[in-house]
Amino acid sequence: MNSVSHGFTPDVAAQLGDADSRRASAAAAADLALPTADAEEWRYAPIGEVDLAGYQPVTEAPPLSVDVVATAAASARVTIIDGFVVDLETTDVDGLTVEVLDGPPADTEVDDVFGALHRAFCPATLSIRVDPGVDVADPILITSHHGAAGRAAFSSVSVEVGENASVTVIEHQSSSDGPGLSVPVVSVDVAATGRAHYSTIQDLGRGITQIAQQRSTVAQQADAAFSVAAFGGGYARLRTDTTLAGRGANGDLLAVYYGDESQVLDFRTFQSHAAPDTTSDLAFKGTVDDESGSIYTGLIRIEENGQGSNAHQANRNIKLSDDAWAWSVPNLEIENNEV
Repeated sequence: MNSVSHGFTPDVAAQLGDADSRRASAAAAADLALPTADAEEWRYAPIGEVDLAGYQPVTEAPPLSVDVVATAAASARVTIIDGFVVDLETTDVDGLTVEVLDGPPADTEVDDVFGALHRAFCPATLSIRVDPGVDVADPILITSHHGAAGRAAFSSVSVEVGENASVTVIEHQSSSDGPGLSVPVVSVDVAATGRAHYSTIQDLGRGITQIAQQRSTVAQQADAAFSVAAFGGGYARLRTDTTLAGRGANGDLLAVYYGDESQVLDFRTFQSHAAPDTTSDLAFKGTVDDESGSIYTGLIRIEENGQGSNAHQANRNIKLSDDAWAWSVPNLEIENNEV
């Protein structure tokens, strides 16, 4: 089965600007097939039920139609609707830059049809940069909403944390009832001794299919943490890639989730210990009811240069009905035995 419908064409992608690059990405997507559950990375997932022909990409900025309640102090408040940044309010924090950049990040990975479509149809990137030595005391709050039924939306957030700097980002994801396809990408780069925490509350409508990716690179003695609370979506998949690239780097991954009716909540984690004396801690805990299901597959890889690494991985599930199900598949690859 071909991966894309007539709506994901190079000409449609060119409407978003940077025509040559977007046309090339859309053409690449047209040559790729949807992944199948035969691939280990997608095993147990209902990916065969995803029909891209049922969606059209969003190519124009929608009106601001989401009520954002100011319930906490924030260094910045951002509203993203269908991939477009429609509202941005910042406070005066020296050393913090929050701005909107055209298109996806230049280093967006294109290793499947969803990556190619993201490069072709992501309208803009919310860029968050923290200068070295700056401690951003109040969090950056993002409201990310999928509002257009029958549409595919591609959002992007990039976080760069300088040496000995820190920041917390909290994103609340919501949507209409759907149907819809949401493909968000978050990239976090933490310099030496920096600290970053990215927290996501996923509360999408049941008609939404989400294919999400979070990735981070963590330098020497730096810390990166991702946490997620997942409750929504019909099929909601989150892949998290953490590369501990510097000596003494640390990465934490935390998730809580609840599924009911016929939901499927799918988590894939990849932790690469690529430097000596790195640490990681993963704890995913969830509950499934009715005929819903959860999938957790995780890979901890100790690279050849990963001596002294210390990694923990735990996934625990509670079934509240006989028809609920949960797959839990931990994996290890160890290239250095001094761990």
